[in-house]
Amino acid sequence: MEGPQETAIETVDYHTGGEPFRVVTAGAPEIPGRTVLERRTRASGPDVDRIRRLLCHEPRGHADMYGCFLVPPDDEGAHLGVLFWHKDGYSTACGHGTIALGVHAVETGLVKAAPDGDTDVVVDVPSGRVTARVRRAGGTIESVTFRNVPSRVVARNVPVTATTGRAVVETTVDVAYGGAIYASVPAAAFGLAVEPRHLTDLIALGRSVKASLAGHPAARHPADDRLSGVYGVIFHDELAPGRQRNVTVFADGEVDRSPCGSGTAARLALLHADGFTGELVHESVVGSVFTGRVAEVRGDAVIPEITGMAYRTGTHRFTLDPRDPVGPGFTLR
Repeated sequence: MEGPQETAIETVDYHTGGEPFRVVTAGAPEIPGRTVLERRTRASGPDVDRIRRLLCHEPRGHADMYGCFLVPPDDEGAHLGVLFWHKDGYSTACGHGTIALGVHAVETGLVKAAPDGDTDVVVDVPSGRVTARVRRAGGTIESVTFRNVPSRVVARNVPVTATTGRAVVETTVDVAYGGAIYASVPAAAFGLAVEPRHLTDLIALGRSVKASLAGHPAARHPADDRLSGVYGVIFHDELAPGRQRNVTVFADGEVDRSPCGSGTAARLALLHADGFTGELVHESVVGSVFTGRVAEVRGDAVIPEITGMAYRTGTHRFTLDPRDPVGPGFTLR
């Protein structure tokens, strides 16, 4: 039997292209704010952040865990709002999470959907309003297309110095915004490839590149400083025209198992600026695939659409015994 002070949190878990996404359905405290972006700032308070740590950190999570709190949308134009979190804090955007939320909203009846055809699930995220277009056939979800906020090139050929701990490399990166700010660089610039055997070095390089760009003008969002900061580093391989493999190292050394939705949007902004007009087949380090295209051009920005699929992996009721000396958990990386 539960003690009177025991914390209990309920979640529904998904994966999108192999990347986890934990949706909190009960037990999270109310997060104040007029908008989702305001709530992101206030979510760092101790009561809310304790729940994030409980669900992300070991022994209930791991160093690459990801999830969200559902919050009210900014207005009646959206179905729901969301705060994305990881082991180090709260992100401004998440494409793989938006895809999972589309599946979650339709499967649970949060948004009514016909058994055949497309249903739009409109979501307010810290970086703006996005849409998950859920396609069903015979009552079964087949795919979700994530329509992102305006995405754009921020800077080209920005010099960085990065190290794996064994060697120092000076190179350049391209910086683009896809709801979050990403630095892009070919893995070959470091003599590597996007393969699991190189992950240890790629994680170290991702941390190093991000540190090298701290405070750089390219890391500043032009309109809202709350969206500033390089969130992730995208290492990519060119496999064929219109086909790339990438791994995104984000936050403090987290590895995205999916092809990274908002990172794919940032890649599309860069590729479009280089004249690419086709469909991008974007592979992840585990072999999962998103497809992406530029659906619309708005001045210097593009509106990307990225298609993938999420699958439920389980439902959970996590508890924290007040006597537990580990408390809300720990991280080893």
